[in-house]
Amino acid sequence: MTPTETLHLTASAADLARAAALLGEGQLVAFPTETVYGLGADARNGRAVAAIYEAKGRPSFNPLIVHVADAETARLYVEWSDTAEKLAGAFWPGPLTLVLPLRPGHGISDLVTAGLQTLAVRVPAHPTARALLREFGGPVAAPSANLSGRISPTTAAHVLAGLSGRIAAVIDDGPCPVGLESTIVGLAGAPALLRPGGVAAEAIEAVLGADLVRPEAGSAISAPGQLASHYAPAARVRLNAGSPRPDELFLGFGPMDCDLNLSANGDLAEAAANLFGHLHRLDARGRPIAVAPIPGDGLGAAINDRLRRAAAPRE
Repeated sequence: MTPTETLHLTASAADLARAAALLGEGQLVAFPTETVYGLGADARNGRAVAAIYEAKGRPSFNPLIVHVADAETARLYVEWSDTAEKLAGAFWPGPLTLVLPLRPGHGISDLVTAGLQTLAVRVPAHPTARALLREFGGPVAAPSANLSGRISPTTAAHVLAGLSGRIAAVIDDGPCPVGLESTIVGLAGAPALLRPGGVAAEAIEAVLGADLVRPEAGSAISAPGQLASHYAPAARVRLNAGSPRPDELFLGFGPMDCDLNLSANGDLAEAAANLFGHLHRLDARGRPIAVAPIPGDGLGAAINDRLRRAAAPRE
């Protein structure tokens, strides 16, 4: 049954124990990670996972990321590989998701994988997320804690604005430091960049000693965050704008006059951390949004990916 009141919890040990108990009862709990706030459910409980799709209004063909406390736990659910070990050693805990073949007898709900024979899994770096995962003691499926397709949440207030009354609880531990979803790398074949994110592709390629495969646009969905229209404000978004039109608000980058600036100093890490929060604030003003050009190198690739999806035509 859909909750009628969403509990606003803290990161205290008592509240984390309460949140873990709610997860064990099949309830939905939003919690902070270093990337964005996630909407968590027991990944082994099909009814709980179905409640994620219901609360978010998320298409059931869009798979979910499973969060675990450590790489040892990840190995219980996926076929591990030398490449996975290398990437996990370099970037876990952190904003990197690996997509690997499921192990026989994995016990993960089919709704998590959207019927695929692979699982997207990561070990988050946020101390509160890790404490919750240890307290719960199992895999937690957790997409971003927002209505499907809308701007991702980087504060508990963002979560409550979209999901209050739809979920059991949110753990409030301030804003997310990275502010951009995890990079997703597919390892069911040759290593492939399925979604740019909080770890730059160049850093991953340096560890691998090889280039990542880039799947063609329009390829079948094999990981979260691949829908053409995603991370979208209610307002129209126009990209690569040199200046705003009279009816538009202006989201800037670098030294310029604008309504909000992702990073006046041109720092891509600062821009990534500010992206969703700034979009939330501008969207609340009810006017179209023009966005200044963002460089495409490093984290700029992930920022531009999110902006292209935010600006894509809506279904």
